[in-house]
Amino acid sequence: MADFWQPFLLTFVPLFIVIDAIGNLPFVIALTEDSTREERRRIINLATVTAAGVGLIFLFLGRFILSAMDISVGAFAISGGIILMIFAVRYMTTGHMVEAIKEEMVAVVPIGTPLTVGPATITTLLLLSTQFDLYIVLISFGLNIFIAWATFVAAGFFMRVMGRGGLRAVSRVFSLLLAALAVNMVIKGLELIGVLPAAA
Repeated sequence: MADFWQPFLLTFVPLFIVIDAIGNLPFVIALTEDSTREERRRIINLATVTAAGVGLIFLFLGRFILSAMDISVGAFAISGGIILMIFAVRYMTTGHMVEAIKEEMVAVVPIGTPLTVGPATITTLLLLSTQFDLYIVLISFGLNIFIAWATFVAAGFFMRVMGRGGLRAVSRVFSLLLAALAVNMVIKGLELIGVLPAAA
């Protein structure tokens, strides 16, 4: 049994940290604040399926896809950061990250990817797959995706408790954090491609 739990913890914990469902919850709230309960659940379900699909694709085919398209993980991180920055700026200037009719789009980008499964998660999956048995990594990833789904579903509870006014005020603050996250992703991408020196 110890042969299972030790590698499980060594794969589960890094994935839990990089997926960061709790940290991403404010962004999910901000992105779905104008949606009905049914629309929000549909967005969360689609975002979870998207995140799981992206993670599985890169877990099994990641190295081949990136090398075949001549795309580095650093370039992937930079593009993800740019996308997040666009959403953050849009919210700060218009009060909306997306139009209500674009719920499928916001579920896929940015909630599904790069917020839930982005460059950090993809890189972690690729590294873990070279160090542990694939089934262990799959179990850890699947459990983390379920935790992310359950956490995002709880967004409705927080929205009811905070009220629309409180939610908008908090969302404005977190839009700044989203912009900071975007900048951090771009910096990390520049470090990965060698434009900037790697942080100590």
